Amino acid sequence: MEAVTDNLDLYWSGFLRSLGICLWAMVGSLALGTVIAACRVSPVPALQGFGAAWVTLLRNCPLTVVLFFVAFGLPELGINASYYVFGVGALILYTSAFVCEALRAGINSVSAGQAEAARAIGLTFTQSLSTVVLPQAFRSSVPPVGSVIIAMFKNSAVVGAFGVGRDLYSLSERLTSSQGLSFIPVLTGVAIGYLVITLSAGAILALVERKVAIAR
Repeated sequence: MEAVTDNLDLYWSGFLRSLGICLWAMVGSLALGTVIAACRVSPVPALQGFGAAWVTLLRNCPLTVVLFFVAFGLPELGINASYYVFGVGALILYTSAFVCEALRAGINSVSAGQAEAARAIGLTFTQSLSTVVLPQAFRSSVPPVGSVIIAMFKNSAVVGAFGVGRDLYSLSERLTSSQGLSFIPVLTGVAIGYLVITLSAGAILALVERKVAIAR
């Protein structure tokens, strides 16, 4: 494991870089997934169609294709940014479809009578969704959304293949190519880094799940 111990500073910077990608992508995908889920249950047919098309397109498209489109397609349309921004953006787009479906299942589990009661006292669809339905849907959606988020953390390794900087995945390529180190110890260090991130996320999500269960 000398390949790991001799390059601890690189591993640490790669770990922080990967953690930053994961956190930005998690916040963005939760926000965007909530908006798309609201479109999916909207009474407006055009919004329903938009939400359904979004989920169908992204859920059935490989992450690498989304990454290629964002990183190399958008510049051809005149939209330019760093590979870091493109990588995080692609991860947000891709994961939002799965977050949307997990939240939609939670929304559908809420009794229709509660939304009807909210509408009966004068709340609009948006108000009843945001103040009555979504808070309950978030609580019941914590386990499936948590699984999606952990899967996203693992998928973030693919983003490293697009040169987003010295993240854990690109670090392994650099060490093996420039320093001629063996793949096995280098990738073992990378795997440990991602294991720390996903286990930490799992522990946090389990804590949130317990607090939500207590609040019910």
